[in-house]
Amino acid sequence: MLKVIKNELEHEQYLVRAYTLMQMDLQANSAESDELEVLSLLIQEYEHKTFIIEPPNPIDAILFRMDQLGVTKSDLAKILGSKSRVSEIFNGKRKLSLEMIRKLNVHLGISAQSLITDYDLVQA
Repeated sequence: MLKVIKNELEHEQYLVRAYTLMQMDLQANSAESDELEVLSLLIQEYEHKTFIIEPPNPIDAILFRMDQLGVTKSDLAKILGSKSRVSEIFNGKRKLSLEMIRKLNVHLGISAQSLITDYDLVQA
């Protein structure tokens, strides 16, 4: 009988069973396909509660997205207004403004949630 996952051992057992079911040629609406669906939901819920992923630092999020898209600092300067502004942001001298967050969200597709996370400036 399936029940809520309460510890790592149960989690591992459910993962093994889900993997076994995924290797089978399951028919829709069969007992095994229903079991896999319930297992998946239980595993997802346990992992969501247990393996909490903090949002990235906004600067790391920008750098990661720039790398993904092949965007240069010059390209970013066109989005944010100037090369000096980009330099100040990356050197920890300036925080992102609401207007910058909106532009990064629209132009680079970075979630606003990632960009509004608080971070420290570099002290001179």
